[in-house]
Amino acid sequence: MNKRQIGTKYEEKAILYLKDNGYKILKKNFRNRIGEIDIIALNDDYICFIEVKERSSKRCGLGMEAVTLKKQKNIIKVAKYYLYINKYNINQNVRFDIVSIDEEKITLIKNAFIS
Repeated sequence: MNKRQIGTKYEEKAILYLKDNGYKILKKNFRNRIGEIDIIALNDDYICFIEVKERSSKRCGLGMEAVTLKKQKNIIKVAKYYLYINKYNINQNVRFDIVSIDEEKITLIKNAFIS
C-alpha cells in the first residue's frame, strides 16, 4: 500500500471510533491551497477539525507528536476557510482534536491545540 492508501485506512478507523463516541462526520479530507483537514465533525455544539496520525511503532514517537506547531497553524488556516465558505456564525464553537493511532491503540485528544 502507498502512503495515501495507508492514510485512508487509518482515517476510516478514526471515523468509526469518532462515530462510536458521538461525533457526526461532516466532511473527510477537506483541502485548499494551504493544506488539508482529515476529518470535520460535529460533537455536541462544536465543529471539530480532526487530524489523524498513525504510528505502527513507538520507534518514531507517538502519532500525536507529529502534529507540529507548523501543522497546527496550517490546520487553523484551513479551518477558518472552511467556516467562512460554509457561512458559519462567528460565534460558532470550534475545537481542534487529534486521533492518534499507535500500534493499533486509538487515543482521542480533545482540544489538542487552540487557535
